[in-house]
This record gives sequence, structure tokens and C-alpha cells, in this order.
Amino acid sequence: MTETTQNRTPDSRPTGGLSAQYQPGEVEQRRYETWVTEGYFTADPASDKPAFSIVIPPPNVTGSLHVGHALDHTIQDTLSRLKRMQGFEVLWLPGMDHAGIATQNVVERQLAAQQLSRHDLGREAFVEKVWEWKAQSGGAILGQMRRLGDSVDWSRERFTMDEGLSRAVQTIFKRLYDDELIYRANRIINWCPRCLTALSDIEVEHTDDEGELVSIRYGDGDNAIVVATTRAETMLGDTAVAVHPDDERYRHLIGTEVELPLTGRRIPIVADEHVDPSFGTGAVKVTPAHDPNDFEIGQRHNLPSITMMDERAVVTVHGPFEGLDRYEARPAIVAALREEGRIVAEKRPYVHSVGHCSRCKTTVEPRLSLQWFVNTGPLAKAAGDAVRDGRVTIEPAELSKRYFAWVDNMHDWCISRQLWWGHRIPVWYGPAGEVVCVGPDDEPPAGYTQDEDVLDTWFSSALWPFSTMGWPEQTVELQKFYPTSVLVTGYDILFFWVARMMMFGLYAMDDVQPFNVVNLHGMVRDGHGKKMSKSFGNVVDPLDWIERYGADATRFTLARGANPGSDVPISEEWCQGSRNFCNKLWNATRFAMMNGATVEGPLPAPEDLSAIDKWILSRLQHVIGEVDEQFKAYEYAKVCDTLYHFAWDDVCDWYLELSKPVLSGDDQAAANTRRVLGHVLDQLLRLLHPVIPFVTEELWIALTGGETIVKAQWPAAEKELIDDAAEEELAALQKVVTEVRRFRSDQGLKPSQRVSAALTGLGNVGIDTHEPLIRSLARLDPPAEGFTATATLAVSGAITVDLDTRGTIDVAAERARLEKDRAAAEKEAAQCRAKLGNESFIGKAPEPVVAKIKDRLATAEADLTRIAAALSALPTA
Repeated sequence: MTETTQNRTPDSRPTGGLSAQYQPGEVEQRRYETWVTEGYFTADPASDKPAFSIVIPPPNVTGSLHVGHALDHTIQDTLSRLKRMQGFEVLWLPGMDHAGIATQNVVERQLAAQQLSRHDLGREAFVEKVWEWKAQSGGAILGQMRRLGDSVDWSRERFTMDEGLSRAVQTIFKRLYDDELIYRANRIINWCPRCLTALSDIEVEHTDDEGELVSIRYGDGDNAIVVATTRAETMLGDTAVAVHPDDERYRHLIGTEVELPLTGRRIPIVADEHVDPSFGTGAVKVTPAHDPNDFEIGQRHNLPSITMMDERAVVTVHGPFEGLDRYEARPAIVAALREEGRIVAEKRPYVHSVGHCSRCKTTVEPRLSLQWFVNTGPLAKAAGDAVRDGRVTIEPAELSKRYFAWVDNMHDWCISRQLWWGHRIPVWYGPAGEVVCVGPDDEPPAGYTQDEDVLDTWFSSALWPFSTMGWPEQTVELQKFYPTSVLVTGYDILFFWVARMMMFGLYAMDDVQPFNVVNLHGMVRDGHGKKMSKSFGNVVDPLDWIERYGADATRFTLARGANPGSDVPISEEWCQGSRNFCNKLWNATRFAMMNGATVEGPLPAPEDLSAIDKWILSRLQHVIGEVDEQFKAYEYAKVCDTLYHFAWDDVCDWYLELSKPVLSGDDQAAANTRRVLGHVLDQLLRLLHPVIPFVTEELWIALTGGETIVKAQWPAAEKELIDDAAEEELAALQKVVTEVRRFRSDQGLKPSQRVSAALTGLGNVGIDTHEPLIRSLARLDPPAEGFTATATLAVSGAITVDLDTRGTIDVAAERARLEKDRAAAEKEAAQCRAKLGNESFIGKAPEPVVAKIKDRLATAEADLTRIAAALSALPTA
């Protein structure tokens, strides 16, 4: 047995080196460096343990840890730590994305400050400059991941421009090209006139902007037709007007021609089912070179495509508007049309959705351009089939519909970018127009020149689950850890990244999916559910919270709001509460250790334990089972809530308080409680470790003397320790104490103020032996001479607490409380009498239902009698 508290002064009690207060800043860096140095996060592909693998969604090399990353990484780290404790060989693989446009923009801005451009340096020198920046300043987010506590295998850190990953990119490009799944063609793409490159859909941000809607009359007389547009300047590239084939208003015009104003050109009126006859005038202008829908119409009707703007959005059509920027051309064209009497209507402001480059915020132009594309048809079908046949599970399941809506209707993917930083397209052109796609082990023919474009960043990140493990080589990592177990990511990139990984993974890895489960979470929002935005002033910097409240508090706040597929509300107040929770654990563990809590030796036999000890052990088993089920369902918020209430309510507020009288002793009962307390804290810290790793590591090592909680075994529920009788007994005790405390609070009594009380009926629910504890916890003294019951509390219909509140309570407040209780009891009694007096109800209701209503009436009437007595006992003044 350990030294008892009776033989120590408070200052000499052992606390395992724990300071009086938890200081996250002192603990976190020290513990993290130990974890990494000792290799706790390093995966062993030769291990015979079952594999659990997870790849980090690679953050941009230009990025820093924002609150979305913090949520994403908290969930991934929670799963990784959980699986290590459950006996899995865990590979959580870190790395970064080269982020083509974002990184090129950073370096170009630095050059601009020196009055230089990338063209002044030339391609090779510019790319060297980007590598220099990456080495010096890129990847700051990796250090920030350490602050959060990410248990990643740093020995396997990857970068999408590494030699191995570049080899993977070139390999799969050539395979897709040879299989005719990559092609080059003129298509409508998103174009940034400032960055001078094509953009993927993910790189376009749509906002509701104010513009103008102008209705223009093409032609005259009976052949006139009116179209409406928000982009009047593009009319210079119109090659048709389209109407719906069943629209009676325009059927006579189909097949005729109309003069295009300001140009003198005549263009046809065509019938196309794409046109919505109920929208606007039911007639649309067709500009195939500057609108994706118009391009499709143009293809169906063999219309010419006229590019009327260059890559900088300057008008190129010969005439009075040539050389004007698009925003200069628009009002000039509208003015010219107005002068000719062609403007039928103008609406300003007209709010409509406008796409902007996510990097520079320039308005994007749809533009016909010669680009490289992936034929997504067969790849997307395979990606859909993998979810439909159950090889891949999407959690939550309801988001599968969104996934299918995308993969079943996917357009071909534009993969070329007019940049210098990125994976250069491995296609070479000969002097006579020859085209050769070069693999990683091939040499281009002499005299050939390489394609100038680079690949979309999402092309290389789509290979991430297997390229990071060494593909196209058949490595031991691939054999052990592919397919990965879970992909954790936000639902916002379900299409842009998840679907593309599915397509390329199934294609490259012989129809083996890149992950077994896709665990989707929502976006982080503020405490009112509002989207975070700098303009709203509600953006949270997780690094600021880590600095002020600690990484554990930040993580717990994020995880406690993370329900599957739902947005995650957080607030600083909640983070402060999470910090308080960490402090509560710290103080509870220090108290336990000062009072001799131990993990040495087996647990005492159940028959040797008190009801209180049996109760907390029983509650622990339920909590372990609940947490296991919640983790299986990816219910992180429920995990946190279950553990929070068990730790704060059951362990700290009840078990420690109930155990204090026992712990002050030096008998076998005290020794048993010390052992149970040590066991409960040991198990609780293990359960909490995946979410709050730092404070649990510090406390667990102090409590147990173990090497690290990272490698500790995950708790397993022991059904033989579940004790329903003990739980019922303690529930009754808690009910009495809670009701008395509520009464005291209602009366404004100070916590330290003691009140005389008579307790009757404790034996009715088997808690008469706990009367001293009840009195201690509820601050109740035994009845003294002259005791007069001025207030009565009925608990569960079996226990009565009579209190002598003379001189201690607010009589008016107590009378108001009793009157409120009487009104409620009278309402209950009246409802029960009405049902029992209803012959139709009595005739049809089952006997148990009728019996239950009779019991409710009896209880209500007893309450009325008790309340009347309590009211009459109150002082009159």
C-alpha cells in the first residue's frame, strides 16, 4: 500500500512532478519533440500488425494553418492516435502541394518589387527562384502542424514536385495519353486575364455582383428578335441567336437570318433544346468562343467561333472598339446600340453570379482555347461504381448523392496551365508537327521542343495516396498501406479532389480504390453558425488560440463541434471552456495522486468494493462502449461530449467528492478506493488522448510512470464490472443531493451555509447507509432541538427532506416556488382526472396505460397534500 495522506503534509504529497497549474506552453513542445525523436509516429511496413493508413490532404506550400486545416488535422490525428492505441501499424503521411498559381504569384510579386518580371529572368532561372523561395520560406505550415500535435510520420514527408512524385506524374500522363484518355483540343475554359492561365473550377470563386442586364433588338420589323445579356461586349463574337424548337413565338424565324447590330454581319436563328423559353425573352445570343453553353450549341449547329478578346481581355475585332479593355468596351458598345435605337430595356443594378480568380480576384473570362484535357467518361464511371458496389464508403452516407451527382455528370477536365511552376506537360513537338509523349525513362527525339504548359496542381494531388508511397515502383509501403484506410476532408472538395483521386487511383492501381472510407466534415463557422470571413471580422486564427489556450483546448473545441458532414460552429468562449476542462483534468489527477491513487496491482474483487467504487467502474465500462461505437460512426462531437461529461460530472463532481471521506482513512476501503481511482483516471486519460494528446501524456506518465500514453493500450469494456444495482443506488443518492442543492440555489443560500434537515425514506431506495455522505454533500445538519420543518422536498416519491429554513431563506421566494409547484401538480391532476373520466378513452386504452395514469394522479394528489403542508408551515412574515 502507498503512503497514506495521514502521514504526509499537503506540500509533501507526491504529484509525479506535476506543477500546481497546467502550463500548455511548457508541456507541448517538450512532449512533441520527444514523440518524434523516439520514433513513435514512424510506420514500419514490415510490422505484422494490421495496417491503418491515412494521407494528409496536402496543404499549399504557400499556406499557413487556418482553422479549416486545424479541424481537418485534429480529426486525422485523433483517428491516427486511436488506431495506434488499438494495435494498428499506423502510417499518417504528411506533405505539401506545390500550388502552381499561388506559388508562382508569390515569387512574381517579389520580383515585381524589384521592377522585374519572370520574363526578365527566363523560364529556367525563374523556376530556380521558386525552388529557392520554397527552401527558405515555403512549408511554414509544417512547423504549425507540430504546434497542433500532428502525429505524422515525418520520415516520409512528401512534396508534389519531388523527384519520385514527378516520376509518378509523368508515368500516369503517358499511360492516359497512350490509352487515348488525354487529348488536346480547343474548348471553353476558365481564363484569368491577369494570371494569363486556364483555371480549374476549384480555382474560381463565385460571388453575387452588381452589373447590368441589357436587352438588345437584333433585326427589324417582323424578323426582329430581342436578347438579353450582362456582357454586351461579347455580342461582337455572336454567330447565332438560339430559341427553343417548340417556342411558338419564334417558330417562323427558325432557319432565317438576322443582322447583328454594329457589325453588318448576318447570323442564323437556330432551334436548340438547351434554351429555356420561360427565361427572359426566350431567345439567347450565341457566342461560342466565350461561353461554355454557347460553345455546345455551336458544336451542335456547326457555328463558327469568333474570339473577340485576347488573353488580356482586350477587344481584337476590327472596328471602333478594337483595343478596348472589356470594361471599357461594354459601356461603349451599349452607348452605340442606344444611339441606333437597339436598346429595348436596361436593368441596373442587376445582381448575378460572377466568377473570380481565387488568387488575384480578377473576373474570370470563359474563353475558347487550345488546352489539354482528360477524357473523364470511363474514369468517372469507375469512380462511381466503386462507391455503388461498396468498395468505398462515404460517411455520412447522405453525401453519396452529391458525389454521384458530380461523377455521373462530369465534364472533361482541363489539365493544362499557362504557368512556369509545376509539372511540365511531357509532350514534345517535331519540326514537321510530330507529337510525342515521353515517359520518365524516355529521351525526347532530337530537334523536338517541349510543350510550354504545366499540369493543373490537382493532377499531381490526384495521385497523392499512391505516389507518396513510391508508385510506380511496387514498394513495401504500397503493399502494406494501400489502399489507405480513411480519407478525412471537407465536403467542399468532394468533387475537386476526392473524385479525381478515385479516378486516378482505380486507373493506376488495377481497379483498387485509393481509400476504403471517405469521412467528410463540414466548414468551420462562428458560434452563431455564420460563415467565417475577414469582412465579418469573425475569422479564427488557430495559432492564436494555441498560443493563448493551448493546442489541446483548440483541438477539443474543434472536435466537439464535428458532426459528420455538418458545419462546425466554434467560439472563443467554447475554447476557454475547453481550457477549463484540461485544467479540471489536471487538478483532478493532482488531487488523486496527492491522495495516493495508484495503478499498481490488480483491481480489488467487486465484492470487496463499496457501492461508490462499483458505480464508477460500471459507468466507465458504459463510457468505453459508447466511445467505441461513436468512433466507429465518426461521431467526434459525441465522443467529446461523452468523455467531457464522464470526466467532469461522474469523476470530478461526484466520484472524487464521494471518495474524499474514504481517502482520508488508512484502512482497506481506502486502499481499494485509491486503486479504483487510479484505474479510472488511467482509463479516462487513454480515452481522451486521441483528442487532447499533450495534457493526457503529461498526466498519464505522472500517474502511471509509463513511457508514453501514445503506445498505451486502448481501453476495453469489461462487462463483468457493469453493476446495475450500484448505478441505481448512486442515481438515487445523486437525485437527493441534486434536489437539495437546487432548493438551496433557488433560496440563495451560500454553499457553506448549513441547514437542519430530517431525511426520511432513504431506506426505501437502499441508500440509508449513505446518509452521512448526503448530509456532507448537501450541507445538511441533523435536526436539533426545536426543529421545525418550514420547507419539504419530495424526491422520487419515496424520500422526503424536511428542512428548517427559519432565518436562512427568502420566505417570499420559497412561497413563490411552492405556488409554482402546486400549479403544476394541479394541472397534472386535472389532466389525469379528465382522461380517467373519459369513457371512450377508458374503453379503448390498454390496462397498463390506464394504470399508469392512475399512478400519475395519485402522485399529483400526494404532491398537492405535501405542498399545502409546506405552505402552511412557512412563516407568515
